[in-house]
Order: sequence, then C-alpha cells, then structure tokens
Amino acid sequence: MVLTGAGISTESGIPDFRSPTGIWAEVDPSEVASIQAFRRNPEGVWSFYRTRIHSLLAAEPNAGHYALADLEHRGLVRAIVTQNIDTLHSRAGSRDVVEVHGSIRSAGCPQCLWIEGTEGVLAQLEERTAPLCLNCGEILKPGVTLFGELLPAGAIERATELARGAALMLVVGSSLEVWPVAGLPLEAHSLAIVNQGVTALDGRALLKIDAPAGATLTAVLVELSRASP
Repeated sequence: MVLTGAGISTESGIPDFRSPTGIWAEVDPSEVASIQAFRRNPEGVWSFYRTRIHSLLAAEPNAGHYALADLEHRGLVRAIVTQNIDTLHSRAGSRDVVEVHGSIRSAGCPQCLWIEGTEGVLAQLEERTAPLCLNCGEILKPGVTLFGELLPAGAIERATELARGAALMLVVGSSLEVWPVAGLPLEAHSLAIVNQGVTALDGRALLKIDAPAGATLTAVLVELSRASP
C-alpha cells in the first residue's frame, strides 16, 4: 500500500503546510481550520476554505499521482491511503483511495448529516458567506477533518487494515508528523519512504529516497518497463 502526504501534491503547485513557505506560515490553523473555530465563527472558516477549494480544483495531477495510478493498474499497489484532501489521486485514475482526512468533494451538515456536493457548496458561496443545509438550514461544515476532530472511523479503520496486511508500505511526500496517520507505517511488515527532507521513521525504513516524488516514481515505472518481458 501507499501512504501519501502533502509532499506529493506540491509538484502540482499546492503548498504544503509546515514548511517556511507552507500554508500555516501565513494563517493560524486554530483560527481557520479547527472545529472550535468552526463552532465560533463558521463564516471565517468558510472564507478560508472557499479560496482553498477553488485553488485545489484548479490544480492538476502530476507525474507522481499518475505513476501511482499506473502501479495500481499493474497490480503492484493494492490501495492508496492519503492525508490529502485535493482529490488528485482519484483524478489521476487511482481506483482505491482512502481519504483519511476527508476531501473537498463535499460538505456535511453537523445537525442532520445531509451531504452537499462541492458544486452546490460553491454555488451557495457565491451568494452567502457560509453554505446552508438544504434539509434543515444549518451551516454546512467542510468535508475535511478539522483540527480537534476525530478521523472518519471507516477511513482510518480501512487504512489500519491495509497497513497490517501490507508486505511493503511506501510513504510518499509525508514527514509523518500528524497522528494517528503517522503511526500507520508501524503496522506494516516493511517500509520505504520517498520524501524531500527527514521523516520521523527514516531509521525504520528499508529504503529512504530524498527526492521529488514525480521523478522518483516515474523512474520506477521506467525500470519496471525495462524488466518486463
């Protein structure tokens, strides 16, 4: 299985979070991306996510996303577990994607659990500061896991099951700092990492490649093609 983080999407022009030029260098996550902020000021949270959704929808999958989709189609990757909310894996053609932090594809009602697709959410945001549930009128919450929330139970359970059954977990573009997802590699039989910069589990990896994901994974496909009869 593959576990991906923000580093695979930076090559699509999407900033990461914790680097000196990352998203959290510009804004305080406790003010725009926490469940406490949403309860206190949902309009402020939606002001941040409106811009973020538009920017993520404008991004395109890069060579790393396409390479992982290719590896899945070859039967070498069982599933992708991603911390990213940008939907780029699915748009690149990956079929089995577990989004453990949610995604931008929808928003949900905290009151009645109504789900509204992104198109409807963005249409409402053209006319009001926060989208409303069409069923009960409550303000919708972005379909991502905010700070202070538990991860979606089904997603993290599936991710843990995949990790425990994986002969090899390949971590791509994650510094492995955000728990509980950062603990998933400890469940796998073995570990390889492709990430620019150090991770918390470099010492446990059979292989660590400090290089961009796109070029590295594309090179893997080239070597596999050469090895094929």
